[in-house]
Amino acid sequence: MTASSVSSFRPALTELHLRNLERYLGAVGEHIDIVGFGDDLGMQTGPQISPRMYREFFKPRHARIWGHAKKLCPHLAVSLHSCSGIYPLLADMIDAGLEAINPVQFTCSGMEVDRLKREFGKDLTFWGGGCDTRQVLRAGTPDEVRRHVKEQVSILAPGGGFVFQQVHNILGGVPSENIVAMFEAVNASD
Repeated sequence: MTASSVSSFRPALTELHLRNLERYLGAVGEHIDIVGFGDDLGMQTGPQISPRMYREFFKPRHARIWGHAKKLCPHLAVSLHSCSGIYPLLADMIDAGLEAINPVQFTCSGMEVDRLKREFGKDLTFWGGGCDTRQVLRAGTPDEVRRHVKEQVSILAPGGGFVFQQVHNILGGVPSENIVAMFEAVNASD
């Protein structure tokens, strides 16, 4: 089977997503503001696939699924959870209908928040990127956490299009005073 014959399929997973969207949004669509999808397309060093492969194998399906969600509930924002370094794919994802990205893993290649905000801030909401959970939150002092969070917010929040969230889940072993410092810094940034 060649790559071009694979791309002509209407995969069962896409069809399943479309049917699930009809059921789910038919039941709750009027009560929600965002619909989230998940496809971890990145690694620490960049995308797992080339932009060409994204355009061939994922973009048409993302456009179809995300477009269907918007057709069913035009008021909804379309969000994607995709970890790691996905910078080279973002323009195509936006073109396919993406409106929000999570988690904004800015420690990965190409994911510098000032660059992301400058290049995509008018088209994309950044749902995350507020605090590095790998180093700063886990191993920093409360003052380092506060400074870090204030800097992240000062880059991502201007002009809107930012929902504060740390990069990933807060894991065990994170000092509670660092978690408090993170939320204090966010509240002080208003």
